[in-house]
Amino acid sequence: MLSAFEKAIHLILTVDAELCNILSVTAKMSLSSSIIALLIGVPLGIVLGACCFRGKCILLVLNRTLMGMPPVVCGLLFYMVFSGVGPLRHWKILFTVKIMIMAQVVLITPIVIGNMETYVSGIALAIRETTKGLGLGKLKTFLLLTNECVYQIFSVYLLAFSRAIAEVGAVSMVGGAIAWKTNVMTTAIMQYTNRGNFSLGIALGIILLAVSLLVNIIIFLLQRRLSK
Repeated sequence: MLSAFEKAIHLILTVDAELCNILSVTAKMSLSSSIIALLIGVPLGIVLGACCFRGKCILLVLNRTLMGMPPVVCGLLFYMVFSGVGPLRHWKILFTVKIMIMAQVVLITPIVIGNMETYVSGIALAIRETTKGLGLGKLKTFLLLTNECVYQIFSVYLLAFSRAIAEVGAVSMVGGAIAWKTNVMTTAIMQYTNRGNFSLGIALGIILLAVSLLVNIIIFLLQRRLSK
């Protein structure tokens, strides 16, 4: 086991080609999916948190249900839709990074919406009273709310990114964990460990833990900033 750790450190220090490819695919998938989820989820979360309308409770319950969706269920749905017998089989994106990003967006967006809705609902009343007194319209009220949520948006993005980079179930099903094409850190760790290649699995695990630690430190600092 000690030799496996030594080989893992060697792979990291020598910038192994396969390791770099896995990191590149992981970065492309995680960054793309988390940014798209943020662009969709932040406006919807702000609207849900700030506005009162008929059917809001139903949307909140639906979103919270989607927040707990098992990744393998999401992967199964995408596989059924885009496989050779699915209605969108002509798109031919199964076992590509594109469908991995799409599956990640479906998993992450409800988390972004839920976190933004929870935060905005706590500040919306005061903001609405201020904008009403100033005679501001809906658009300016929305922009003011968004400005008040800047640190929260950064925090939510980091949460979405950490969720994306740690996902294994859905991306494994729709991506296939194909070497040099769709293999990401989580699927590679599982795959190479099953093969007995502990050194590469440990190297990826070390990098994944380091990224997770960095993200959580930044989230902690942002939360401290928000609490002041």
